[in-house]
Amino acid sequence: MPTNSATPANPNSAGGSQNEAANFSLRHYWHVIIERRWLALTALALILLLDAIYLFRAQRIYLATARIQINRESENVLNLKDVFSMEGRELDYLTTQYKNLQSRTLMESVIKTLRLDTDPRYSASLDIPLALSKDVTIAPVRLSRLVDVRVEHPDAEKAAQIANTIVKTFIDDNLNQKLKSSFDAVTWLETQAKDTKGTVQEADSALHRYLTNYNEVSLEEGENIVRQGLMQAKADFSRAASMAIQAERLISEIDTILNSGKPLESIPQIAESVTVQRLRQEVAVREASLASLLKRYRDKHPTVIQARSELANLKENMQRESETVLETLRNSAQIARKQEEELSKLVNAEEKKQLALNQLRIQYGMLKREADNNKTIYSSVLVRLKETQLMSRLASNNMRVVDDASKPINPVKPRVIITIGLGIIGGVMVAVALAFFVSYLDDSVKSQDDIETYLRIPFLGYVPNIKTNSVVERDLQAHLHQQSNASEGFRTIRATLSLMPKADKYRVLAISSTIPSEGKSLVASNLAIVFAQTGLKTLLVDADLRRPSVHKAFQLHSPIGLSSYLSKDVEKIDGLIHTTEVPNLDAICCGAVPTSPSELIGSPRMAQFLDEVRKKYDRVVLDCPPISAVSDPLVIGAKADGLVFVTKFNKIRREHARKSVQRVQNSGIFIVGTVINDIDFEGRDSYYYSYYYYQNRYYASYKTEGAPSEGKKPVVKAPKA
Repeated sequence: MPTNSATPANPNSAGGSQNEAANFSLRHYWHVIIERRWLALTALALILLLDAIYLFRAQRIYLATARIQINRESENVLNLKDVFSMEGRELDYLTTQYKNLQSRTLMESVIKTLRLDTDPRYSASLDIPLALSKDVTIAPVRLSRLVDVRVEHPDAEKAAQIANTIVKTFIDDNLNQKLKSSFDAVTWLETQAKDTKGTVQEADSALHRYLTNYNEVSLEEGENIVRQGLMQAKADFSRAASMAIQAERLISEIDTILNSGKPLESIPQIAESVTVQRLRQEVAVREASLASLLKRYRDKHPTVIQARSELANLKENMQRESETVLETLRNSAQIARKQEEELSKLVNAEEKKQLALNQLRIQYGMLKREADNNKTIYSSVLVRLKETQLMSRLASNNMRVVDDASKPINPVKPRVIITIGLGIIGGVMVAVALAFFVSYLDDSVKSQDDIETYLRIPFLGYVPNIKTNSVVERDLQAHLHQQSNASEGFRTIRATLSLMPKADKYRVLAISSTIPSEGKSLVASNLAIVFAQTGLKTLLVDADLRRPSVHKAFQLHSPIGLSSYLSKDVEKIDGLIHTTEVPNLDAICCGAVPTSPSELIGSPRMAQFLDEVRKKYDRVVLDCPPISAVSDPLVIGAKADGLVFVTKFNKIRREHARKSVQRVQNSGIFIVGTVINDIDFEGRDSYYYSYYYYQNRYYASYKTEGAPSEGKKPVVKAPKA
């Protein structure tokens, strides 16, 4: 069933990749340190040694501490009210005192008291007070009014003396300053009191002269008689004006009634008159009596005539009384108007008096205010003078010593534990940094990534470090120790070559390296052995005509070799071939070292030699000289099917190896691949190929066939006829 290409990926895969990358980075960093461990340990040891030298030679410093208490400046029996008004200034005050404890003036006083200018610690300094202040530390105790004065000095007793002297001098100076301030304040207040007293007296005199000049007893608001008379006159004028208006209105109404023809008795004020009312009642009685007489008598009857005469007299009296009342009302209206006019004149006169008085009161107020202000100032000065005099007698100090400094027993500097700890931490940091720095500068070829990235040629495999100095043991490792990791490495290289595309074309392989001692002969010998172990008929040729080594590895003694054939001393190659103990493996030694190896290698006989061995063997391995030393490997490589490039682990710089590879490729030689030699899997190089190492250890335990006993020497047969 076909799979869906849109299938979502595992959500844990990204996290797993990140974790693997992180683990890889950490592992890489760790192995960088392990690889440079001796350099790192040397740097660490050097720093620890310097740390120990410093601790041994450093001067011992002792610390003495004195503690003082700084109370609020206003805490005294006279100014308890000030306790609640100084919260805003508290921090500024304390900070100022902390700075004063390190002031230059205080330091100079201490130097003079203790003669510190002769102290070796300070005598060499150009600024002795500054040098002393550097040894003094002011440390306020948090959430309290306590302050620690700490002094450092090589002499423990002198450190305590300096601390106690600083505290004592500071407290004494504070008290002296308060006494001096109080004395100055008392003197100033006494002067001010005298001056203010004279000012008060002068102000009172000026006020009295002013009243006397204007014949005024008092110009105070509560004692103003003119104003009271004005107010009374205005009140009387208002009443008179009201009465006049009412009287005029009444006369006007009476005239209206009279003009309408009504009798005087119809006027309410006249009708309300007691006399008029009495007369009206009498008239009514007389009229009733007359009416009764007319019923009995005639008009001419004397009784009737007399009754009518009396009635007429009563009516005349009532008329006269009404007119009298009317005249009284008219006179009252005139009197009210006169009173209004008189009172208006009185009000105007009183107002003029009040205006004149107001003008006097303006100047009087100014003099009065000045006198009152002077009295207030004088009273305040007297109060402050009494308080200051009493405070100066009390001589209170808001600072006191809580703890005197005692002679310290143990030094505080150098701090051994901290110094050692910092030395260890600094040493480790420097060691690690140095290891990474050297690793960063190291650009030697170490891994398959270096081969493929910088050299850009295939990687064939690796060869582990063979821990032996025997040439036989090393060059015949794949035969003598088939269970070893090195043997497995050579078989891996063989498998890589066999599985390459068109592997059958690479029958003649040249083996070379950049410089000598990279293990090209070791690779050539063991690669030939592992080829032979597969049943291929293999020939190992020592093509290094300058420093041959195949005869040493196979313990051959043959003065006749490849050089003899190339110089035409031998016509056929059969006399050069040696049969080794390794099945299917033959060897041709160099023979006598020629005087002109380059000419022999480049001669037609070399091509003829390769054509003949190509016909006789399935694989031919040529051990060539280093590339950077001579041109022989270029000539041989050009005639071979391919060249195997050998580089020693962590020995050749990438640029050097790249130029060697470029030189080979520019010569038209096909480089089959590269082999990294001499990797210490169990030591510092384990990081680079740890996977292969454990894999080989695992599989090597199952290889038991064909392993010769340790130390067995190969048996070399006689050369063929």
